[in-house]
Amino acid sequence: MVAAGLDPKAPYTSRLSARSALFTELYLLLVSQTEPLTSVDFRRRVVAENCLIKKSQAARAQLWQDLNARYRLNAEDPLFAAFWTEWKRCTSDTERGLTAYVLFALNDRLVMDLGLGLLFRLLRRAPAELRLADVIAFIECAYRAHPEAKAWSDATRAAVAQKYTASIRDFGLAQGTVRKTSFRPALYDAPVRLIIRALQLAGVAPLALVQSPAFKLLCIDTTEVIHALGELNRVGELRFRMQADVIELDVRGP
Repeated sequence: MVAAGLDPKAPYTSRLSARSALFTELYLLLVSQTEPLTSVDFRRRVVAENCLIKKSQAARAQLWQDLNARYRLNAEDPLFAAFWTEWKRCTSDTERGLTAYVLFALNDRLVMDLGLGLLFRLLRRAPAELRLADVIAFIECAYRAHPEAKAWSDATRAAVAQKYTASIRDFGLAQGTVRKTSFRPALYDAPVRLIIRALQLAGVAPLALVQSPAFKLLCIDTTEVIHALGELNRVGELRFRMQADVIELDVRGP
């Protein structure tokens, strides 16, 4: 299974033009859950039981649709199941925000590309300004590889940029309201393990996995992945051994 964010041929979507990443709503939906639910049961929680407190049936149905499109809310989905495992292992809301960001990027090729091509540089230079104009310019530069984005109106591109920057702040990777500046994250184990599991689900071989640019989502350069995995191995958050081209990697820990 290859998530859209890991597939370079996956099209860009403009879903962010309508609503942000909805991290607050995701948090409220999951925080009281002790077990993951099927898609049907999650929908019932949002629509029928109104656990997120929306006034109308139509608003609840739309919220469910938007949340599910962003986070694949289904215990039977291997990627969401991996996310759920890491979500429950998180020890802080900061770690939960980063883990949710990884899942969000894995489900959206545009968010992935922005994370690797724009946000990574800003995180490395933190605090650096995350500007709407830079997000719009990034989208426009991607027209050749993603011609579907060229059909978007100026208003749609502007809305995508606005919702993207707001989402990055909500996930904990930026600060500020009108003017947003990047905030470099610490090394947390749950989001790293989720990236590893997503790459494993996509069938990525161990050597290619430790060379994957996906870790840049968490401000880990490709030259730093082995060191980061070694540190997490040292503190018992996963099992990692590498000798020449032979790699042992298990997210379940020692």
